[in-house]
Amino acid sequence: MTAGISIQPSVCHGKPVIEGTRVLVSTVLGALSGGDCMEMISEDYHLTRSQIYAPLEFASNITAFQTASYESVA
Repeated sequence: MTAGISIQPSVCHGKPVIEGTRVLVSTVLGALSGGDCMEMISEDYHLTRSQIYAPLEFASNITAFQTASYESVA
């Protein structure tokens, strides 16, 4: 689990949120990918800089995977 991210069935239907809030990880990632700056996100959702970085780390962790060359698995 990524520090600063919480997943609980009783909060936002078990979707990942910023710990201690109901702000969805997907909301912050969407805002960042849409071009919102950190200051804007901080103002809009009352988040600290470290709370805004947590979804980026979370996304990085869940998309990290290892690959193997075709020759090594064939």
